[in-house]
Amino acid sequence: MPGTRKLGRTTAQRTAMLRAMVTFLLENGKIETTLTRAKEVQAMAEKMITTAKEDTLHNRRLVLAFVTKEDVTSKLFKEIAPKYSDRNGGYTRVTKIGPRRGDAAEMAIIELV
Repeated sequence: MPGTRKLGRTTAQRTAMLRAMVTFLLENGKIETTLTRAKEVQAMAEKMITTAKEDTLHNRRLVLAFVTKEDVTSKLFKEIAPKYSDRNGGYTRVTKIGPRRGDAAEMAIIELV
């Protein structure tokens, strides 16, 4: 079930971090982070893309409430979501890339497929 990992942060900090990471992923198409964060970002990004597949005012407001940049929201509705219109999930891929040098945390790359 998505959203059960605390990631060592308070609820407000965790929500702000996930919003920023999802926005950055939708803006650039790929990010490098720890494996557990990548799994949380994957769940939220997939929800945003699924919501954006139907372009209604209500869905735009739902996405704008989570994504922090308006231009990323318009990109999501105009470019990203139509690309996945025939697909029922699986819009992102998490690839492990090995341990981080400083603290040996498992690192991963999350990208839009």
